[in-house]
Formats: sequence, structure tokens, C-alpha cells
Amino acid sequence: VVNDEELKKRIAEELALERARRDSEAQKRRLKQEQMYVRDEFGKILERERISSNEHLTRAILRERAATEEERQKAQRFAKQLEEKDRELKKHDAYYKEQLARLEERSAQFYKVTTEQYQKAADEVSARFKRYESHPICADLQDKILQCYRQHAQETLSCSALASQYLRCVNHAKQ
Repeated sequence: VVNDEELKKRIAEELALERARRDSEAQKRRLKQEQMYVRDEFGKILERERISSNEHLTRAILRERAATEEERQKAQRFAKQLEEKDRELKKHDAYYKEQLARLEERSAQFYKVTTEQYQKAADEVSARFKRYESHPICADLQDKILQCYRQHAQETLSCSALASQYLRCVNHAKQ
């Protein structure tokens, strides 16, 4: 009887172990399934994040391209405006150079006419009036009188003989 009971006990233990093993395997399968489900869900989430990130990146690239294109067009507009201003400045420069050349030509003609008129007037004046050359008269006596007055600053009467001689020389020159 003991054997039967031991046998039953052993069978019950083995059955319990078998159930525990089956439960454990079922639990392992469920755990694997759950892991697979979680992995799939994470994969889906990562894929959505990747797609979203790619979309954001694509939008950012498109915005950057649009901004770059706008800047390029703005630079082209400024370049055209600059070329226009340059052409306008060159046109004004040519106009002012032409005006300056005309003014210089007129000035040269005016100078030539004025010079000719001046020379003609100078020739007429020379022809009408005789040249008169003057030379100092009695210069040697004048120098002697001045020297005498310097030497005898307090005694001016001592130079009177020279002064009389100078007056006679001047009167004689007048005649």
C-alpha cells in the first residue's frame, strides 16, 4: 500500500511538475508573444517617428530652398538695379564731359577773341600816342643833396649851395 501511495504521490508530483512546466512554457510563449507585440509596436512607433522626422526635414529643406531662391532673386534684382544706376551714371558722365568740352571750347574762343581785341586796342593806343621816355634829370646833384642832408641833419643850411645848383639844373632842363 505504501508503494501505491508513494506511487500516487510521485505521479501527483510529476503531474504537478508537468503542469508547472506546461504553465511555464505557456507563460514563456505569452511572454514571447508580448515581447514580439511590444517590439512590433516599438517598430511602428519608430517608423512613424522616422517618417515624421523625414517630413520635418523635407519641409525644412523646402523652406531653406525657398529662402535661398528668394535671396538669389533679390540679389539678381539688386544687380540689375546696380547695372541700371551704373548705365545712368555713365550716361550722365558722358553728358557732363560733352558740356565741359563745349564750355572749354567757348572759353578758348572767348579768350582768343578777347586777346585779339586787347592786342588791337593796345596797337591803336600805341599808334595814337607817342612813346615818351623819361630820364631823371640832375640825378647826380639829387644824390649829393640827399647825402649832404644826411651828414648835416642839424645844419641844413650848409647844403644850400648844392640846393641852389640843383634848382638851376632843373630850371635849365625845363627850358
